[in-house]
Amino acid sequence: MFDVGFWELILIAIMGLVILGPERLPVAIRTLRGWITGARKFSDTVKAELTEELRIHELHANLKKAEESGLKNLSPEVAESLKTLQEAAASVTEPFKKVDNQALDAMTSSSLASSANTKAEQDDSADNATVAETSSAAQSAEQSIKVANPESDKRQS
Repeated sequence: MFDVGFWELILIAIMGLVILGPERLPVAIRTLRGWITGARKFSDTVKAELTEELRIHELHANLKKAEESGLKNLSPEVAESLKTLQEAAASVTEPFKKVDNQALDAMTSSSLASSANTKAEQDDSADNATVAETSSAAQSAEQSIKVANPESDKRQS
């Protein structure tokens, strides 16, 4: 690509050693290697996405051709594309056909029942805690009144 030979690489290495020094050169090489690796991964990802988009566009065009011809007298290319699309559609719907509905329904109902029981228990414990807090607050208020006003206790007796 850049047509860099062995002697050019040696010259670049010597210049890097002189400019950066022996302490910073390994760090610079690791950093450069990381950048190159990241650029390669990015280009591979872009290439794969473009290839997939082109394949999808081709399948879409072939599907239009098949629909226009009424799915009769299809060329081998269009027939292959149609077969690929049918297999893809079958692979998408196949996992949903294999689900055991009885086991799923039993699991769902038991899960719902346990969550309802848990919620009811939480509500009961919250109500009990509120009643306990209220009664303890009332008792402490009564005690503070008795301490502040000892004569009112004598009058009630």
